[in-house]
Amino acid sequence: MTVHMTREINRLKKMLLKLCGIVEDRFLQAVKSIKDKDAVLAKKVIQGDIEIDQMEVDVEEECLKMLALYQPVAIDLRFIITALKINNDLERIGDLAVNIAERGEYLAKQRGIEFPIELEKMAEKTKAMLRSSLEALVNMNCDLAHRVCADDDEVDDMNRQIFLLVQQKIQKKHKQTEALVHLLSASRHMERIADHATNIAEDVIYMVEGKIVRHKAEEYKSQVPQGKDKANGQK
Repeated sequence: MTVHMTREINRLKKMLLKLCGIVEDRFLQAVKSIKDKDAVLAKKVIQGDIEIDQMEVDVEEECLKMLALYQPVAIDLRFIITALKINNDLERIGDLAVNIAERGEYLAKQRGIEFPIELEKMAEKTKAMLRSSLEALVNMNCDLAHRVCADDDEVDDMNRQIFLLVQQKIQKKHKQTEALVHLLSASRHMERIADHATNIAEDVIYMVEGKIVRHKAEEYKSQVPQGKDKANGQK
């Protein structure tokens, strides 16, 4: 690897990690806006989307420039390809955080609607998956990436449980139907964020091992190192 290539790779890593941090923070703020009924915070997340969009464009342009100038091979090529894919996932997570914040902005004006404990648990699990996928990226940790992939089913189950909960509440509280649908929508957006966290984890595995592991969910569980889950506070 040339000195110039090394410098550009390090620059790209810093750009990608900065975007990671901002996207994670926006997701947490969006969830908080619903939980605390904070319309001001929700508005802040919505207005901040333009910053994420610009950062996504900057990362993509950097990747394309490196491909054109240096014609990388092997691990360097896999890193740049992975960066392009993860960059897209991060931008989509930013969009979904905006969608959640829009639900928060609406719900802040509604009375009698509480943040369900089930939704709070789902938000915590989604946050853990997103954080772990980013940690796997930073540390090139395939074991952690496999655990993220294995956890996706749990978030899917939580989303289904919230759907049933909202369905039951709508049957009892017709006047709150619209607000309850907004809560259901927030749940769906969280489930999609978990999907994107899984995508990032899959890309980390590709980057480190050169293996494409999409559509192999059943294999993830068998590859999660035994005895490490409890130590890491994960199921």
